[in-house]
Amino acid sequence: MSTSLRQRYRARVSAPAYPWVTGGLLSVAAVVELIAFPGSVTTTVGVLVSSASLMWRRSLPPVAVLTVAAGLIGFAGDVNLYLSIMASGLIGCYTLGRHRVLHPAVTVAGGALGALCVNLVHINTWSRMELPVPALWEKGSPSLFAESFLLSVVIFGAVMMGDAVRAREETRTERHLAQARLIAVERQQAAEAERAAIARELHDIVSHSVSMIAVQAESATYTTPGLTPEARDGFQQIAGTARSSMAELRRLLGVLRTSRGDTALTAPQPTLDHLAELVEQHRAVGGTAELRITGERVALPAAWELSAYRIAQEALTNARKHAPGARTVVEVDYGADRLLTLRVRDDGPAPGARPDTAAGTDADAAPGHGLTGMRERAALVGGRLSAGAAEGGGFLVEAELPWGTA
Repeated sequence: MSTSLRQRYRARVSAPAYPWVTGGLLSVAAVVELIAFPGSVTTTVGVLVSSASLMWRRSLPPVAVLTVAAGLIGFAGDVNLYLSIMASGLIGCYTLGRHRVLHPAVTVAGGALGALCVNLVHINTWSRMELPVPALWEKGSPSLFAESFLLSVVIFGAVMMGDAVRAREETRTERHLAQARLIAVERQQAAEAERAAIARELHDIVSHSVSMIAVQAESATYTTPGLTPEARDGFQQIAGTARSSMAELRRLLGVLRTSRGDTALTAPQPTLDHLAELVEQHRAVGGTAELRITGERVALPAAWELSAYRIAQEALTNARKHAPGARTVVEVDYGADRLLTLRVRDDGPAPGARPDTAAGTDADAAPGHGLTGMRERAALVGGRLSAGAAEGGGFLVEAELPWGTA
């Protein structure tokens, strides 16, 4: 049997059994002691109950109260201290602290009170035995309570040891849980990185082929002589289907890149109509923003609407993080040549303001992309994006998204 299997076998067999083994051995030892040194009925009952009750200390920890109480009663019934009582009492106090049956302060206080009662019973016994016992007000009388002091110290030590073991195990459990949470987070991050890699590779592999189909079908209608109107319409349908497939592919790739998978599938996707709400959110958190729209509003394909919205969202987020207090202008130009132009410009941080590098993104933003993510979003719809210092100060993000081929 291997070492690991042997350890697991021992843990499975001995863990539930050891209370019965120790309790049984102490009970046998108590019987032997009582036969060798007979005591009173109270002592006999206390010794046996204190030892035997240890058998249930794991399945029923509160029984340790009976263990300690019976041990003190057994000791009070006779001036002799049996070893079995001492061992069972220590184990009982340890169990009370280990399983936190009561608060340690309550347990120690109760044990000290019980020790004082035992000491008073013994003082009365010594007086009846005509031993030289000083009165409570005479010189040397404090030494009469040395017994209760020693018992209290022993009880305190046993309870604190059990409580320390409990605290150590709780700390170990918390550490293991923290490690498990860290591993889960690392696995999630690895999965997100893998999704991003898959999205990039799918775009590189599939989009090229589909775009070639669209281009060839479109050009065939002009380069192939003698085409019938039906054939020309067929080529145009092929080109349109390929372009629609590209738009759907880009939308799916956006789902793969998001870190909220299911939410991205079910949540309504924002459009350019939500820019006013986005600007209001920027103002609500202390920013100064203005929205300017030129040209006639045109309903663009969903991929173009979402890309433009996300670019504006990320640009506003960067303005809050890196230029707090700046005045920001969001310009949307639908244009007359089927070209959507989006500009987000700030005039730089306010005097005395410090960039807040700990600020997060908006609730719907995909964190972790920044300028690279904005450029990729523009590229996915065939556009381009530039970002850098603006003339006269501040920062400018400008995106041009052609939608004539959508």
